[in-house]
Amino acid sequence: MEFLPDISFARKTDSEDPLRSFRDKFFIPKSSKGEDIIYFAGNSLGLQPKTVRAYVEQELEDWESMGVEGHMHAKNPWLPYHEYLAAQTARLVGAHKEEVVNMNSLTVNLHLMMVSFYRPTKERHRILIESNAFPSDHYAVQSQIKFHGFDPAESLIEMKPREGEFAIRTEDIESLIEKEGSSIALVMFAGVNYYTGQAFDFDRITKAGHAKGCIVGFDLAHAAGNLELKLHDWNTDFAVWCSYKYLNGGPGAIAGAFVHRRHLLDIAIPKLWGWWGQDKATRFLMDHDFRPIPTIESWQLSNPPILQLAALRASFDIFDEAGMSTLREKSLNLTGYLEFLIKHKNDNNIEIITPSNPAERGCQLSIRAKTGGKTLHKRLNDSGVICDWREPDVIRAAPVPLYNTFTDVWKFVEVLFS
Repeated sequence: MEFLPDISFARKTDSEDPLRSFRDKFFIPKSSKGEDIIYFAGNSLGLQPKTVRAYVEQELEDWESMGVEGHMHAKNPWLPYHEYLAAQTARLVGAHKEEVVNMNSLTVNLHLMMVSFYRPTKERHRILIESNAFPSDHYAVQSQIKFHGFDPAESLIEMKPREGEFAIRTEDIESLIEKEGSSIALVMFAGVNYYTGQAFDFDRITKAGHAKGCIVGFDLAHAAGNLELKLHDWNTDFAVWCSYKYLNGGPGAIAGAFVHRRHLLDIAIPKLWGWWGQDKATRFLMDHDFRPIPTIESWQLSNPPILQLAALRASFDIFDEAGMSTLREKSLNLTGYLEFLIKHKNDNNIEIITPSNPAERGCQLSIRAKTGGKTLHKRLNDSGVICDWREPDVIRAAPVPLYNTFTDVWKFVEVLFS
């Protein structure tokens, strides 16, 4: 798309947008004047689909009228409720139905995956992670290293960008894995780095790790619902994600996990057991012999929260209607327009630290103000723009294709440079 730096271009592009009706499927927060705010924080918390209330109220009504019988006789029986989302989840992350499940929270799922896939030995005990990964990922991998009796100072490798750069070059990741791979048990990167907005090359990182005998996993918190993913085809060992950002599942929404099909029947893989991972045909025999479900469901511990699943299902139905390839196409143009306008107006105080290559980013641009960053962020908020600040000096702006417009982008940049 060829961009123009005026609002008439933005309005015309919005009028021709095949996804323009999807904005009406979401509640857009209002300013004190009753106007729609510019919401560029879907990378922190997605907006509420208007259908969520009906989806959740259906389960509340069935709970009210049936009590425990709702497990079997609700309109959407609760016992298999998580299965209703399996095919949709698989489409969103590029997997088979038996490879995905919605359960727990992201860091809980990460720990469960590391129980199974981080099996350090004296010779191979290190974990490779990007240096500025989200703090929770750092906490999780450090605690797993310590749990196994190793020292994070020796067993944790933090991959840093080159001096003076913000993004980590894929060839540098490959080079480090080639050099240190014989000592690396687990390569664990984000799909999209929360701070810089860099999208990593899943395929190349996975191939590099596997070539050296490493397990490879990804945290998709900022990638699920943002990028077109092909976890099965990339041969990724495992992945985890939250569902409250781009997936619009609501605050604290139930999270998700992926395990590649080739691992599902491997009885040598250790895992923590719970009754929702037990064979469905014998689960209620209440015996003490664990017979795992032959899918990723065997990693489940407890029955899932139905109200959270209902909210997430409302969003997934919208994703199914829109289609990830169509959403990604619009995302590339929205984010490209944001980059174009910032560069067109730039006063040399602002730089974009997210990669300029569209293949290396999602819909987030991380904007660094060389001076007065917090003041600038406050001015944006005071002007009816919601985006977020990340220490020490970055404003993250995420124009989400489901509900943001090109006019939103144009107005945001006008405020940014006002």
